[in-house]
This record gives sequence, structure tokens and C-alpha cells, in this order.
Amino acid sequence: MPAPVDIIVHRKSRILEVAFDDGQRFSLTFELLRVCSPSAEVRGHGPGQEVLQTGKRDVDIVALEPVGNYAVQPRFSDGHDSGIFSWDYLYALGRDRDAFWQSYLARLEAAGASRDRAGATP
Repeated sequence: MPAPVDIIVHRKSRILEVAFDDGQRFSLTFELLRVCSPSAEVRGHGPGQEVLQTGKRDVDIVALEPVGNYAVQPRFSDGHDSGIFSWDYLYALGRDRDAFWQSYLARLEAAGASRDRAGATP
């Protein structure tokens, strides 16, 4: 599996840019990373236990820590900090970004939920 050669946190645009050693470079929004966190808080502990994340449009990454030589762990502005993003998972998120995003939007719509925090103006 490809490994990252560069990771840049673009705070103003809320983009995590990840370049891999196979030449691929992906731009992942902080919101996508937050709503697709690999944590148990988001994924649950098994199929059907996923927790739909709402109101994350304006989430920021306030810190990004390395985890060994295989992952990073972002700390988000909403307090979420338990997701460990392996290189494989970051690569999959980048490669299949549109599918992840469309699936998330469809789940939001089905739940009648919003990307915006309650009381926030879009």
C-alpha cells in the first residue's frame, strides 16, 4: 500500500492534503474526515451501529498527531479525537472520496438531518 510523503493541513480552506509515494495526491475536507472517522464513536462496534454525524460543516482540525509510522490522529474542534486514520484508510478516502461523500449526503437526507449545527446559518 502506498505511504504518504507529504501531509499538509490547510486550516483556512479546511483541507488536509496528502501526497503518496505512488504519485497520488488527495485533498480531503475536514468535514469528510470527521464524518468518516474510523472511530467506534462514528462506526459503532459492528454493522448497523454506525452513528450519523450531523452539524459538521464547519469543523476544524486543531491538531494532527502521528501514530507510529502507520497513521495520524486528528483532534477536531468539536472535541472528537479518537479516530486513527491509517495510511490505507486515508488513501481509500482520497481514492473514493466522491463515493464516501455521496453516501454521507444520502444518509443525511434520509434522516432529515443537516450538515449545519443547530442554530447555525448556512
